[in-house]
Amino acid sequence: MRHSTAILLRVSLPFALGYLLSYLFRVVNAVIAPELVRDLALHPSDLGLLTAAYFFAFAAFQLPLGVLLDRFGPRRVEALLLVVAGAGALLFAHGETLFALVIGRALIGLGVSACLMAAFKAFALWHPPERLPLVNGIQTAAGGLGALLATAPVEGALRLVDWRLLFTGLGGATLLAALLLYLLVPEPPLTTQPLPLRQQFAGVRQVFASPAFWRLTPWTVASQAAFLSLQGLWAGPWLREVVGLRRETAAGILMATAASMVAGFLLWGAVAARAPRHGLRPLTVATFGLGLFIAVQLAILLVGRDYPLICWTLFGFCGTAGILPYALFSQAFPAALAGRVNTGLNVLVFFAAFAAQWGIGALIDAWLASGNGHTLAGAYQLAFAILVGLQVAGGIWYLLAGRLRSTD
Repeated sequence: MRHSTAILLRVSLPFALGYLLSYLFRVVNAVIAPELVRDLALHPSDLGLLTAAYFFAFAAFQLPLGVLLDRFGPRRVEALLLVVAGAGALLFAHGETLFALVIGRALIGLGVSACLMAAFKAFALWHPPERLPLVNGIQTAAGGLGALLATAPVEGALRLVDWRLLFTGLGGATLLAALLLYLLVPEPPLTTQPLPLRQQFAGVRQVFASPAFWRLTPWTVASQAAFLSLQGLWAGPWLREVVGLRRETAAGILMATAASMVAGFLLWGAVAARAPRHGLRPLTVATFGLGLFIAVQLAILLVGRDYPLICWTLFGFCGTAGILPYALFSQAFPAALAGRVNTGLNVLVFFAAFAAQWGIGALIDAWLASGNGHTLAGAYQLAFAILVGLQVAGGIWYLLAGRLRSTD
């Protein structure tokens, strides 16, 4: 029974549906931003805060999440959290103030914070090791499908319904996903007792005190903060307001970005897995990908307005190289700490994404308010350049830390 097709479907598909909704919620504001700005009279900083609230709540819950998953299991934890996400979507749909929408968006982020980690834990409990690449791939692809649905399909839906009705439907779908997950996913047998709470947090301290963790982490965090903040919101306004594209054209480019992201998730992992056969370390593949992502962002700064489709398609593909360090950290630490290593990295990544997404909006507001002929295009150029600069600094730190370590 453990390895049957029925278990594959009962365990994998409900979690995949949850992750699809998680990623759809994460990036949908890039398309509905004009409606939010129009209906609520939002400034760029308001829009950034509203969208970034997802990342803040998501990040803040990562450390407690690991404890809850160990104590209560992925089925019950994610089902309950998806109810929170559904309630947040309904609050977002019917909120009349910026504050109400920020709270709704934060509840969505909190509610979907388990969608990936809970799935991976459930898969490890129910599937044999040789099947994990398949089921993990299904889960990742489901997130990519959610990102795709949040682009041109959402733009098309907005011709029929307004954003409030759209989020009402998403809230209902999320509550249905919670019910399906709770009813369909079997409860796994308890094989080990969870570690005491104090011991679990001692492991987190051990991770954060490790020089190995801090060598690549700044670069990874800066890279993922740029990827998540731009794909999740600011790529859409940039295409519409700076390049001057029609909404349908901009949504099509965002869809190409999401499609290339799915390809990137699949291909970067495959390349890293095969690299040792050709004398390359997976770390080399990861740092090459992070460097290539910097080059793509420089291309957006320099020629992005002339070649938006090419630049943003490459952005989606190369940005996913930032997932490779997660596997590298899992291998660099004892197996007992693997979950806490990735959770610790997740906390930093999503707090940084929150700061970047809100910070871009605040910078645009300040830049335009200062006058002196400052343009919207100039504000975006400065914001994107700062993101690139932080990644370059992270890359330099990685090289210097490696050199210092080699001389110890």
